[in-house]
Amino acid sequence: MTVKHSTGNSSFNDVNYVFPAFVVANMPMGVVGLIIAAIFAAAMSSISAELNALATASTIDFYRRHFRKEATDKHYVAFGRLATFVWGLFACVVAIYATNLGSLIEVVNKFGSFFYGSLLGVFVLAIGVKRARSRGAFFGLLFGISSVWVASHYTNIEFLWFNVVGCLVTVIAGYLISLTVRNEEKVVAK
Repeated sequence: MTVKHSTGNSSFNDVNYVFPAFVVANMPMGVVGLIIAAIFAAAMSSISAELNALATASTIDFYRRHFRKEATDKHYVAFGRLATFVWGLFACVVAIYATNLGSLIEVVNKFGSFFYGSLLGVFVLAIGVKRARSRGAFFGLLFGISSVWVASHYTNIEFLWFNVVGCLVTVIAGYLISLTVRNEEKVVAK
C-alpha cells in the first residue's frame, strides 16, 4: 500500500515514506505508536547531538580562539546558546530547501560527497604517505573539495563518484605540495 494509494494524492513522493506507510498499513495500533515514539526519540537525540557539537565548535574553536580569548564562562555559555539557536535556524532552512532535491538518502549523499572523499584523502596521506606534511594535507583537502565542486557543476558524473574524485585529488595534490615543504612535521594519524 503506497501513500498515493491511501491518500489519492498523485503528486506525493513515496520514496521517503516507504517505511511509515508500511508501519501504518501493516502493524497493530500499539506497535505503530511505539515505532513513532522511537523515530521521534532517535531524531531528537541526533538533532541535539548535532546542535551541541556545532555550537561547541563555534564557541570554543572559533569564537574563543579568534574573538574573545579572555571572557567568563557565563559569557561563553551565552554565546553557545546563541550559536545553538543560529545553527538550529540554519538546519531548518537547509531542511526546507532539501525537500526539493529528491530522496533523503540522495540528498545526504550529495552533500556528504563534497567532503567524504577529501577527508578520506587526508587520512590516506597521514597513514600511507611517508613524505606527507600538514601543509600538504591542508591544501590537498582544499583542492579535493574544490575539485568535487567543479565536478558537480561542470561534469555529468554521478554524485557517488565525487568521493573518488575528492580522495584522489587530495592525495595527489597533498603529496605534491608536501614535496615542496621543508622542515615541517610529518602528518601522523592520532
